[in-house]
Amino acid sequence: MKNQKPSLSIIKIGGKLVEDEQNLKSTLEQFAKIKGSKILVHGGGKSATAWSEKLGLTPKMIEGRRVTDLATLDVVTMVYAGLYNKKIVSMLQAIPCNALGLTGADLNSIQSHKRIVKDIDYGFAGDIDFVETSILQQLLNNDVTPVFCAITHDKNGQLLNTNADTIASELAVALAPFYKTTLKFCFEKNGVLKNPEDDNSFFEKINFKDFQKYKHIGIISEGMIPKMDNAFFALKNKVDEVFICGSKAIHDQNGTLIQL
Repeated sequence: MKNQKPSLSIIKIGGKLVEDEQNLKSTLEQFAKIKGSKILVHGGGKSATAWSEKLGLTPKMIEGRRVTDLATLDVVTMVYAGLYNKKIVSMLQAIPCNALGLTGADLNSIQSHKRIVKDIDYGFAGDIDFVETSILQQLLNNDVTPVFCAITHDKNGQLLNTNADTIASELAVALAPFYKTTLKFCFEKNGVLKNPEDDNSFFEKINFKDFQKYKHIGIISEGMIPKMDNAFFALKNKVDEVFICGSKAIHDQNGTLIQL
C-alpha cells in the first residue's frame, strides 16, 4: 500500500480581504485554523495604485492588468514585499502562526521571465518558469508557513511584478506531486456569483463547459476570467481541489467548487 500524501492548502487572498484592516485580521485568523501544511499568497493592487498616485505616478491598466514600468515596479515592490507582506507576517505571528514572508527572489523560490511583448507591452511583468519545490518542502516540514507576495525574479537581478492568482496556481501545480493539494482563491464575495448584485447567489460548482457558457453570455466577466483560467490550469495539472470563495470558507468546503 502506498503512503498517502500529506495535505497542503494554498490560499490566495486579495481585494478587500487585504485592503481592509479588520477584514485582513479575521481572514488571517481563519487561515491560521487550517490543519496541516499551508501557504498564503496575497495581492495588494489597490494600495499599489493609491501609492503610485501619492508619488505622482499615473497607473496604467490594460484589460485589468497593470503595466509595470520601472517606477511602478519600485512602488509595487515596496507595497507588496514591504508594507503588506511584513504586516501580514506580523499579524500571523500574533495568532500565532509561524510565518515567513517571501518574494520569489528569496531562496530562488519562484523564477520568472519578463513577459514577451506580443500585442501589448506590460513592462516588468513576470511569467513563471520554475518553482523551487525542495526548499518549500523543507520549510513546510519544519512547520513554517510561507507567505508570498506578488513579486518574482529572473535570477539575473531583475524583480518582476507577477499576478498573485498565477503565483498561487503555479505553486499548487509544482507541489501537487508531493501533497494532496487544495487551492483556494479567496476574496470579499462568497464565490463565483450568478448575480453580481447578490452576494448569496454564488454557484456551488462550475465546470469548464459551464465557464465557457457563462463567460459568453457575460455572467462571468472582467477579473473573474483570469482567476478561473488559473483555477482550470491547476486542475489540469493534478491539483486535487480548487475553490473560489470568501474568507469564511478558508478552512471548510464552502464557496464555488471548480471542476474540469
